[in-house]
Amino acid sequence: YLEEPDPGNKDALQFGSYIHQIFEEGVECTTLEQLQEVAQNLRETYKFGKAYEPKIITCLKNFLRLNASFPEKGQVELSYKQDLGCVEQVGFVDRIIKGKEGGLLVIDYKTGKREKSKFELFDDSQGMSYVYAAHKTYDIPVDKITFAHYYPLTDNMVTVKYTPASLIKHNKRIVEDAWNIKKAKKVDLLPSENQYCNWCGFKSLCPVFNPAQLVEERLQNATKKPRRNSK
Repeated sequence: YLEEPDPGNKDALQFGSYIHQIFEEGVECTTLEQLQEVAQNLRETYKFGKAYEPKIITCLKNFLRLNASFPEKGQVELSYKQDLGCVEQVGFVDRIIKGKEGGLLVIDYKTGKREKSKFELFDDSQGMSYVYAAHKTYDIPVDKITFAHYYPLTDNMVTVKYTPASLIKHNKRIVEDAWNIKKAKKVDLLPSENQYCNWCGFKSLCPVFNPAQLVEERLQNATKKPRRNSK
């Protein structure tokens, strides 16, 4: 493992993690004062600029309104491990609410500026994985499960429903991708630019953004860090 040579600005990621933890630990709060106390206790754990401070109160107020609309607290931070055949998929779902008529609402909190449209959510890999996990965990038909992105900065919720066929196709694609990676040779695994490059701390070591010779030189001089399981 290597230390990130250029971690860049992590404010957005830190702010998002902060809001997520407030929503997790403050899920039973019924007043703004209670939720603010949770937020204050967690604030020093996360590092982000002052520009984000005014956004906190907006998120807290909107979260309280959202909470008041639900019939129950529901499942918070569902940890799942799904066997897709030859691939094991693991993850966490922010929240799952059981409806009065037996359905489920699977919620993924989003604190970014850009909100996805309903059309974009129909092909959302994360959403399909979450719905499949809820389907297997609660043994509830897929057509009774709604997936939602909730944006606490705008109090907007975008929802979709997936079909059983779309989840089967999605799971098949995951297995195929995993096998393609396993079978690939080192020279076949080429980097490609996408939206996540904006938050990558290894840009100066990536051949997409730098000449190959320069990348090799930097790799030789890069600072190594111990593996997570080392003692």
